[in-house]
Amino acid sequence: MFALASGLIALRFLPALPSAGWLLLMLLAGLLLLVSRAWQVGLFVLGLSWACVQGQRALDDRLADSLDGRTLWIEGRVVGLPQHTGASVRFELQGAMSRHGTLPTTIRLSWYGGPPVNSGERWRLAVKLKKPRGLINPQGFDYQAWLLAQRIGATGVVKDGRLLMAASHAWRDGLRQRLLQIDANGRTPWLAALVMGDSSGLSRDDWALLQATGTVHLLVISGQHIGLFAGLIYGLIALMARYGVWPRVLPWLPWACGLAFAGATGYGALAGFEVPVQRACVMLGLVLIWRLRFRHLGVWLTFLLALNAVLLVEPLASLRPGLWLSFAAVAVLIFTFSARLGAWSWRAAWLRPQGLIALGLFPLLWILGLPISLTGPLANLMAVPWISLVVLPTALLGTLLLPVPALGENLLWLSGGLLDVLIQGLHLLGGVFNPWSPAVAPIYIWLLTALGVLLLLLPAGVALRPLGWPLVLLAVFAPREQIPHGQVEVLQLDVGQGLALVLRTRNHTLLYDAGPKVRNFDQGERVVVPALRSLGVGALDVMLLSHADADHAGGALAVQRAFSVGRVLGGDVPGLPEQLQAQPCVSGEGWEWDGVKFSLWQWADATDSNQKSCVLQVLAGTERLLLTGDIDARAEHALLKSSLAVPTRWLQSPHHGSKTSSSMAFLKALAPQAVLISRGHANNFGHPHPHVMARYQALGLQVWDSAEQGAVWFRLGANGKAESMRDQRRFWRD
Repeated sequence: MFALASGLIALRFLPALPSAGWLLLMLLAGLLLLVSRAWQVGLFVLGLSWACVQGQRALDDRLADSLDGRTLWIEGRVVGLPQHTGASVRFELQGAMSRHGTLPTTIRLSWYGGPPVNSGERWRLAVKLKKPRGLINPQGFDYQAWLLAQRIGATGVVKDGRLLMAASHAWRDGLRQRLLQIDANGRTPWLAALVMGDSSGLSRDDWALLQATGTVHLLVISGQHIGLFAGLIYGLIALMARYGVWPRVLPWLPWACGLAFAGATGYGALAGFEVPVQRACVMLGLVLIWRLRFRHLGVWLTFLLALNAVLLVEPLASLRPGLWLSFAAVAVLIFTFSARLGAWSWRAAWLRPQGLIALGLFPLLWILGLPISLTGPLANLMAVPWISLVVLPTALLGTLLLPVPALGENLLWLSGGLLDVLIQGLHLLGGVFNPWSPAVAPIYIWLLTALGVLLLLLPAGVALRPLGWPLVLLAVFAPREQIPHGQVEVLQLDVGQGLALVLRTRNHTLLYDAGPKVRNFDQGERVVVPALRSLGVGALDVMLLSHADADHAGGALAVQRAFSVGRVLGGDVPGLPEQLQAQPCVSGEGWEWDGVKFSLWQWADATDSNQKSCVLQVLAGTERLLLTGDIDARAEHALLKSSLAVPTRWLQSPHHGSKTSSSMAFLKALAPQAVLISRGHANNFGHPHPHVMARYQALGLQVWDSAEQGAVWFRLGANGKAESMRDQRRFWRD
């Protein structure tokens, strides 16, 4: 079972999938090994082969290149629960058809300013389709991997549409609409998330609270909810049998197992049977069978059977952090609770699990780049029993009794009030510590930390157990690579249609622009802040906002909330939020950090925000970098009369490669060797313009494009080459 699971999980780490010929050879080799003494290797190869077949099927179901970026009329049926946020709605369309070609099985769409969309409806839509893509940053969320794991073959924005057929058999959406009309002490969106898995009603502040307290898993239906509900049914029947209330003619154990599984699958149906819920139901079913018939086989075999069952049904689940975290949490509990010489007291059995899970999941959260809640164990110590024993039963019972309005609505009102009590307590805990994101460390440091965690999970009395603490503390005090004096590390983040660059000398950090904010998508919060934390940045010395446009300064407030910022400079201060307390960019101002020189320039005759962009020149050794914001050709002409008009190896492409910038005179005067372009894939502005790219090619410049290569980093002053996230091959990336 372990060999088979290892083969299925290995898909996650492949840089590329094998060709059809190699895949056939793998299958034959696996079958031959299966009947030999090396049958364990055969199971590994067969598991990997099956996972590769499913991975290739998902890749083949993506949007064709010929349809990428085109606007088409398509027809299809809405599935799942559409997520309404303000004036926009996000939903999934299945079985979509178009006369222009074959479309993927599932398409994820966004409609801004459109009418309400309900599950089960059939629509005819004009949609601009795109192949699945995502931003690629160090320790960032891999949206493209998530889409593949969901088997979503295209994304798109709806331009127009009309309803062809009303919803049919969409009982979940109807129940959700009914639930959202209930007065639940102001916590109706929370109840919808808890009962039906519909988290679209939760605000950004709600998510921040859950993340800060490590309780996200309690409000997003997962294996824990399924297990808790099943355990509640099982425990109730066991208690009735113990006190003689259960009918003697009915054997309590089979009935407890059967009703627990029925209740869990019913809850799963209410939640839409998403992949995490499917995974939980499979695992629960195997555990109940083990409890009923096969306890002599041991719990680890059941664990591996459940893992293999999930991965055989959906090998792409290994691309989602949820699989790793849920099975790891169960493994920690099995490892710490089973095979002990003495039983724990009821107090220890209640207090210890949350601390053990927090400790056991720490290395996994670290390597996955997920924040670690320092108040999580204490918050979960209160929240888990409160949700499982008080809030969830009343919420589910109230939902079940909605046909009896007075009873069902009152129960939901009570459940909302009970949930509000918990939320108020979480607010008190959430303000104590911010989530911690350990800086990225060498792999050997991570392995030593993981070893330390394993030692600490061993039973008391094991000889080497005390060595676990110093190994775990390596995560806090790990030696990190020092940037040499006179050099600066430059990281251009992949923020889509916007700009954000991190410049770090030996002892200082500067952020040039903070990424875009468009509607609810704040790349300062989603990309810039996590990237800075992964670099071990504790504070910013300077945040320089080239100008006030939202694609450059939109994420600034999120960055300022997350970090202490010594000084904020702006090229267009009146257009920036007052909370930033920005100071104006002054031409000629400069400073030196750790042997690296920084110089500012701004066109005095600028008339619009783009032209007011604050230009930054960085000199490290014999290398120069010029960050230009969104200046146009007229501002470039003015810059050529300044002291910054000197040979510059690295140039940030002005205005994302717009046709109004990167004039030939400007390029020839600076004579750059490499150009950095930060822009969104297939953006509406046509950046970079073909004429600009033709100039770059004519001059033989090396182009580093975030839309094609993801985040890019290099060491200024070392006269080396740049590297990009695309250099780290993954089979799901083009």
